[in-house]
Amino acid sequence: MKLDTTGLESFAPLHGGMDDLHGELWAPPSFDLPVCADFDGFQKNAIQMVKPAKGTTTLAFVFKEGIIVAAESRTSMGGYVASQNVKKIVEINPHMIATVAGGAADCIFWHRNLGVKCRLYELENKRRISVAGASKLLTNMLYSYLGMELSVGTMIAGWDEMGPSLYYVDSEGGRLKGSRFSVGSGSPYAYAVLDNGYRYDMPLGEAAELARRAIYHATFRDGASGGVAIVYHVGPDGWKKLSGDDVKELHDKYYPAVQVPAEQEMMQITPL
Repeated sequence: MKLDTTGLESFAPLHGGMDDLHGELWAPPSFDLPVCADFDGFQKNAIQMVKPAKGTTTLAFVFKEGIIVAAESRTSMGGYVASQNVKKIVEINPHMIATVAGGAADCIFWHRNLGVKCRLYELENKRRISVAGASKLLTNMLYSYLGMELSVGTMIAGWDEMGPSLYYVDSEGGRLKGSRFSVGSGSPYAYAVLDNGYRYDMPLGEAAELARRAIYHATFRDGASGGVAIVYHVGPDGWKKLSGDDVKELHDKYYPAVQVPAEQEMMQITPL
């Protein structure tokens, strides 16, 4: 019985010695590199060209009973909806929460890191860290990576010895204290609803409904926002999740479909 060894034979016999083969494998590329007068500008433009567009809607505001924090749950990469069930409100400790806007991986990683540092502060000092201190910690951490393409735009909301506090922090090292913020591609639409209905002396139910309506209208107008409208309340006893409603159900609630009689519907679709 003769073995078939044709599969072990080389189809492309080598011509020349091993030195020639070594030279062919390790020789530098023969094409000319492109000439670029502004390499830094070229690099920035290239990064922006391949960087997918992101979008979200998050908001928070201070009122007489604490802080309301709300967000939707869609993640997107340009025109592609990656998920409809992403948690964009992260619990830092029992009295402090943060929102997610920007790169999901960047936000989740640094929020988790912030939670660890807040817990270490509590163990070392036998007291909870203030909201101002936690926001400053996050700002310092993000600023140390300035220019490394981090994408973080977050709000830190909590209740400490000074009462309710709300801060905005971003990956450029910005830190701003305020009473009303909205972050993300849907924030202009959310601001429109907030500015129209916000009052400091609102009861809790009205404040939660205002945040829910603002998130819904942002998802209705912004294609990168959608999924579920989640609302949290931060009070003296800590944070509490109030609701999580599908935005389609909210649309049916705010704008119920009008039943049209069959005769009228036929008249509308019948050509003249």
